[in-house]
Amino acid sequence: MTRLRAPGRSRGRRVIGRTVLAAALLTAVATVPAVATVPQGGPAVAAARGGLVAPAYEQVVHFYGAYIDAVAGEGGGRLATSLRDFYLTPRLRAELTDWEAAHHADGVLHAQNTPAGFRVTGGDSGAGHTWSTVRLTWGSAQNPTYTYLKLRSDLATGKISGIRE
Repeated sequence: MTRLRAPGRSRGRRVIGRTVLAAALLTAVATVPAVATVPQGGPAVAAARGGLVAPAYEQVVHFYGAYIDAVAGEGGGRLATSLRDFYLTPRLRAELTDWEAAHHADGVLHAQNTPAGFRVTGGDSGAGHTWSTVRLTWGSAQNPTYTYLKLRSDLATGKISGIRE
């Protein structure tokens, strides 16, 4: 009778090989979810509603997009007020009320009219806040003019806490 392999030695190598393979797979599986949850985007990251993580300037983008549509569609009615309640801090809403009474214009837009478009870029962060720049586009596509606003957002809440020219 001829033996093709030694029973103890070959079996030991298979067990070691399987153990190494299992350890490598477990290590790979353990690192994949950690990599998948790293937020991609700008340097300033804010906790958004629902436990999702989103850059703070994206919250500003969502707010300005919806707010401009609401103001253009219904002249600043209930939807615009609801958006302010959701995206702005109570302190900023009070400041805007005072600013609007003094300037007779919309405090979010710093204007009496609705812009034709907008663009938001992220900025610096520090002390629990991040800054974004909002460029409002006025006029026609052939002759646009721009105004710029600086917005401060709280990193802890993602809410907009300051608007200045």
